[in-house]
Amino acid sequence: MPEASDTASTSPSDIRRAAMDLLARREHARAELVQKLRRRFPSCPEWIDEAVGRLAEENLQSDARMAEAFVRSRVNRGQGPLKIRAELRGKGIADDMIDLSFDECGVNWHSVAERVYHKRFGHEAPSDAKERAKRLRFLQGRGFTFDQLDHLDHLF
Repeated sequence: MPEASDTASTSPSDIRRAAMDLLARREHARAELVQKLRRRFPSCPEWIDEAVGRLAEENLQSDARMAEAFVRSRVNRGQGPLKIRAELRGKGIADDMIDLSFDECGVNWHSVAERVYHKRFGHEAPSDAKERAKRLRFLQGRGFTFDQLDHLDHLF
């Protein structure tokens, strides 16, 4: 346990309340929640781990729920699977959980890539090879795979 002098103004209920405040705004990955709480309460790592563990047991914090919500949110923003996977890994979500969230969402990545393409470039074909390459780089930067871009070959 933290020393009393380090935590004179902090209690386990303060940490739980702060965690609940963060979760009320949006879903958080367990690792992300712990990191934010440790920045706010650096002298209480044991209490933080205990509070976050309890929240997960009570199903108030869920990596699976966070990953699914994150995938849906990023798809709606027009991001591709490579970029979404990288962001989820950065938030501490395990690869098997990421795979499961992608399966649960059932996204047709070809249609998402086509929608993003049309939103950015309209329906007009590129004028030359340089413009085509520019458009492909844009979609790659959004996180779409070569297979998904190859599927859009009819647009070029």
